[in-house]
Amino acid sequence: MRQTVIGSAIGLHARPAAEFVRAVTQTALPVRIRAVQEPTDGSRPREADARSLLEVMTADFAHGDAVYLSVDDAELVGVQQQDQSAIGLMLEELGTFLSEQN
Repeated sequence: MRQTVIGSAIGLHARPAAEFVRAVTQTALPVRIRAVQEPTDGSRPREADARSLLEVMTADFAHGDAVYLSVDDAELVGVQQQDQSAIGLMLEELGTFLSEQN
């Protein structure tokens, strides 16, 4: 899991969301994005399949929001240990991409 902050001035909407989803899709990993801040009203946390532009935009991640990026382990059956470190590196790169978006 990797924590980062949404750097885009307009959050993950339109072009920044599309660029992020494209970067995630290129990794071929089942990446999820979830808000760090839990809702105080008892509702579910904002979370999305990062491969889905519609889900990412619907989750309404704003500029400055802290988010977690993670890979769904259930979809990684049979992944070797060396591949696990490569996955960690890819999450790092995606986190950097998100925080540096304009």
